[in-house]
Amino acid sequence: MSLRIAILGTRGIPNHYGGFEQLSEYLAPGLVKAGYDVTVYNSHHHPYREKTWKGVHIRHCYDAEYFLGSAGQFVYDLNCLIDARRRKYDVILQLGYTSSSIWGMLYPKDSMVICNLDGLEWQRTKYSPMTRRFLLYAEKLAVKYSDLHIADSPVIQHYFQEKYSILTEYIAYGAELFGPADPSVLHEYDIEPGNYFLLMARMEPENNLETILDGYMKSRTVMPVLVVGDTVNGFGKYLRKKFGKDERIRFTGGIYDQWKTHCLKAFCHLYFHGHSTGGTNPSLLEAMASEALIAAHDNAFNRQVLGEDALYFSNKEDITDLIERGPASGAIGTIKRRNREKIQVHFTWPEIIARYERFILYSLSIRNHERNILYR
Repeated sequence: MSLRIAILGTRGIPNHYGGFEQLSEYLAPGLVKAGYDVTVYNSHHHPYREKTWKGVHIRHCYDAEYFLGSAGQFVYDLNCLIDARRRKYDVILQLGYTSSSIWGMLYPKDSMVICNLDGLEWQRTKYSPMTRRFLLYAEKLAVKYSDLHIADSPVIQHYFQEKYSILTEYIAYGAELFGPADPSVLHEYDIEPGNYFLLMARMEPENNLETILDGYMKSRTVMPVLVVGDTVNGFGKYLRKKFGKDERIRFTGGIYDQWKTHCLKAFCHLYFHGHSTGGTNPSLLEAMASEALIAAHDNAFNRQVLGEDALYFSNKEDITDLIERGPASGAIGTIKRRNREKIQVHFTWPEIIARYERFILYSLSIRNHERNILYR
């Protein structure tokens, strides 16, 4: 009988949202191909309604987020966990802890619980001081109730070792290496290769979209900037209202076709990556894989991945300067090549899936060893 693995903590697959969903979209079918029985829990709002996807079992659970807002995430996580308890999985892979760790005492005792600790959620500026205090508490519960832990960045790995004296396994996200990009994709957006800037992110304050667009507006460039991301939330609406009158700034909404986003990244003049919290960001890896020239927010997470192979900014003045001064043309080809090589060596999906598989098997070997000692 094959090992039974459940993946909790996402809105579901196929990916229509973000990083953990993208991880699940690649990891779950990869583990199925390796011979494991894998289930992913989906929100009942997810547009994919079938019970299987690429060999992965799909369990739809009631999600109250559309009714209760963010508080509904707690209800959804509880419903997923209650269902998982009944099914007696060998391994529960819990992705994130923001709204799940308060239910930690309900994890089934016979399942190995592995928690991907994600970014340092309590540092995110979009949250109020009270919410950030709760998230720090949730972080402690995630450490307490999980058997073993994964960090997607060495920076996060070091943080948990220093603060909680626990060892975490470093496993980053992956990125897909597409073939040569197709310039005809750009026609849909009325842009030309090398003649536009690209900004792609969730509409959240800690992603520095406002800083980037403030700096862009102060510049004298005639190149447009495409702002890719769903703007239905409050901050997205604020950005549209503030910057929408500048004809150079074009809000496209969300684009979930990975081939299209690959082509947009491959042909842009400069790709802005403003993420300032979290771990190894999937959109950054994808930009590297697409050989975009990257201007990244200057922080430990981004520098750990990019090293010297990027331009960096800290404020809107830096953005204006990068746009008007431009990169040293002689180094661009080398920077792009080295970033793609990093993906090939460290961040391909087959490698990431293999590392998850090895860690899951290692985790179970520890559990079995402990049981043998206990009952000897």
